[in-house]
Amino acid sequence: MTETPSKGRVLPVTDLSLVVLVGASGSGKSTFARRHFKPTEVVSSDFCRGLVSDDENDQSASKDAFDVLHYIAGKRLAAGRRTVVDATSVQQDSRRQLIELAREHDVLPIAIVLDVPEDVCVARNAAREDRADLPRRVVQRHIRELRRSLRQLEREGFRKVHVLRGAEEVEHATVVTERRFNDLTHLTGPFDIIGDIHGCSAELEALLGKLGYADGTHPDGRTAVFVGDLVDRGPDSPGVLRRVMAMVQSGDALCVPGNHENKYGRHLRGRQVQHTHGLAETIAQMEGESEEFRAEVREFIDKLVSHYVLDGGRLVVCHAGLPEKYHGRTSGRVRSHALYGETTGETDEFGLPVRYPWAEDYRGRAAVVYGHTPVPEASWLNNTICLDTGAVFGGKLTALRWPERELVDVPAEQVWYEPARPLRSEAPGGHDGRPLDLADVHGRRVVETRHAGRVAVREENAAAALEVMSRFAVDPRLLPYLPPTMAPTATSTVEGYLEHPAEAFAQYARDGVARVVCEEKHMGSRAVALVCRDAEAARARFGTDGPTGSLYTRTGRPFFDDADTTEAVLGRLRDAIGAAGLWEELDTDWLLLDAELLPWSLKASGLLRSQYAAVGAASGAVFPGALAALEGAAARGIDVEALLGRQRERAADAAAFTDAYRRYCWTTDGLDGVRLAPFQILAVRGRSLAALPHDEQLALLDRMVERDPTGLLRTTRRQYVDTGDPESVRAGVEWWLELTGEGGEGMVVKPLGALVRDAEGRLVQPGVKCRGREYLRIIYGPEYTRPEQLTRLRGRSLGHKRSLALREYALGLEALDRLAEGEPLWRVHEAVFAVLALESEPVDPRL
Repeated sequence: MTETPSKGRVLPVTDLSLVVLVGASGSGKSTFARRHFKPTEVVSSDFCRGLVSDDENDQSASKDAFDVLHYIAGKRLAAGRRTVVDATSVQQDSRRQLIELAREHDVLPIAIVLDVPEDVCVARNAAREDRADLPRRVVQRHIRELRRSLRQLEREGFRKVHVLRGAEEVEHATVVTERRFNDLTHLTGPFDIIGDIHGCSAELEALLGKLGYADGTHPDGRTAVFVGDLVDRGPDSPGVLRRVMAMVQSGDALCVPGNHENKYGRHLRGRQVQHTHGLAETIAQMEGESEEFRAEVREFIDKLVSHYVLDGGRLVVCHAGLPEKYHGRTSGRVRSHALYGETTGETDEFGLPVRYPWAEDYRGRAAVVYGHTPVPEASWLNNTICLDTGAVFGGKLTALRWPERELVDVPAEQVWYEPARPLRSEAPGGHDGRPLDLADVHGRRVVETRHAGRVAVREENAAAALEVMSRFAVDPRLLPYLPPTMAPTATSTVEGYLEHPAEAFAQYARDGVARVVCEEKHMGSRAVALVCRDAEAARARFGTDGPTGSLYTRTGRPFFDDADTTEAVLGRLRDAIGAAGLWEELDTDWLLLDAELLPWSLKASGLLRSQYAAVGAASGAVFPGALAALEGAAARGIDVEALLGRQRERAADAAAFTDAYRRYCWTTDGLDGVRLAPFQILAVRGRSLAALPHDEQLALLDRMVERDPTGLLRTTRRQYVDTGDPESVRAGVEWWLELTGEGGEGMVVKPLGALVRDAEGRLVQPGVKCRGREYLRIIYGPEYTRPEQLTRLRGRSLGHKRSLALREYALGLEALDRLAEGEPLWRVHEAVFAVLALESEPVDPRL
């Protein structure tokens, strides 16, 4: 029980805890709560009684009121919010329910007792209009129950008990918020997290040296973090303890306990433990040490905290792994899981417990780094990684450099201890465990993006995306990105045009973008190509066995039905990348490309035939018959001149439509005639290239095109424009007119700097498309250039399309960042799936 001086008491209260105020009616609990805690932290029984009965003093409503109180408190604790219960809580049964609530949510229960004299409580109640008739015997009963409880509060389960005696002590007390011991979110590293050592002192010194430490200190200020199991089995547990303890004391290291330290600590405290699993070796080695050193070891082990939350909540370090619901929590259950993991209750053929594979189902945002269960190779599994690579069993001692996510290891000098079972040939769960789950994408979702905050996905849109993804998409492991939709330029006021580049240049100038690049928009299909250097690279990063990449549409569907054709395209791309020296220059063994696949007929000719065939055929079949009939009627003196004129205009428009359609479709035979025009490298191993300026991007891609001997790759022509220079703007417009006059679709205008924000910090559109006058006949119909049609079309609304484009762009950037950072596939797919879901939002498909 906490005892401090009688005046000016300082009451430390943990930031995440359930604080129970204990005191008789009139002891000042509500006043104390208002003074020391935020209004939202306090849940009052009187208030809850009023909620259910409209009368805070209706004692008949107490049961329902406390049901409401427990429900609200539970919701707050589940959300990680400190909660203060303002009720008398003088009865053990009422406190028991609150302690159980704290245990259920793995938070500390803290009692603050207001032990105020009877006369003071009675006087305060008498001064309140709603309590004036409260019998004195009620206060007397409360005080008797409180006094009986004082000696047993800690035995009931309260981790801290603060007793304030008398009104003056209550008045002068101060509540101070303290961090949980496991909350080190303010420490950002960099860290070197070291796996299970088990007394391998020589290997530890070798690894520290390889990591750059000199006598336990890193010249760059890095901090070592030990995941526990420092002792047992190996040749020099005292040496390991001496090194780790010195580094922790000097501030060069952090350490969490392993189950072997926990067991040895109980031995040092005189508890009865079995001298098995290497403990006998540690005891024997420590007999040669001084009693003073053993006392220091005992104190060191006693102070170790079950786990640490580091780097703003992005990193959790513990010994045996920890599900997200336990991160930052404090309870015996949390400590037990951090030390031992969770078992299924079964034993394997070696008589050892079978552990529940929690990491296969992990979906937390924090990376969890742990040890405990030895594996031959450390590998990421759903944003978790086990660093116990069996150094004491003749394997190696492994460290993870954070935030770099680099693995560094040294081999064991020898087999120091024969394992009870052989190391498994691979980590549990394969490359990504169970990477995708219906729960990851089902229902309404909110995706956190680092470039645009939270992006919401409606439930009905998620359902539509799930249908497409499950039935038509490529192997999800090879679908790390979907490109965003692209907004058209603002509707033009130039006579005869619906879209014109002048509006695009003006918009970027208003956004503060001085330089833009105009890229030829190939009349093809948007294509994403994932190209791995070889099958081994595909297997290592994407977990596939066979395919060396993928080639898919902007909705994730494969372009070719047979895998051989896809592999042939990937092979040509791979050769061009190699010939251009990009594997080495970009230090990667995989590369993600954004491109256009030509001709359009590969994907769209069937659509064009079904949607536009009747219009296109009209020029060759319907119009000649109609024209002949009308001309015959005119020759007979019938007044059909106006109708005949309109039909002749329609015939000319249809002919122009047919010519436009024919420019973009041609016959292919296998890969003969197929062309791919790459315009951006999206990501490579370890980094996203979405922010690489477009001139640098295109220079890399030009090298690929130049070194492609097969003719598959096509250059993306471009024109650079200074949006503040009228002459440069005029040249850009002329280039567009020339491009579209030759039959081209149009161009995409992009900020040269790629990822750009305006003066208010908002994302600028990554590109706007400006389509040619003739190409738009395919979109809006052969007669769209008539003045009355253009007038109607200029009323089109672009706001929703622009918003959609920016949201999908932010999601795409997030997917690329997560992919480059090596996050698990389900995390990448959270953003990818959201892009596909947003495509189900209703928007004019012609935009």
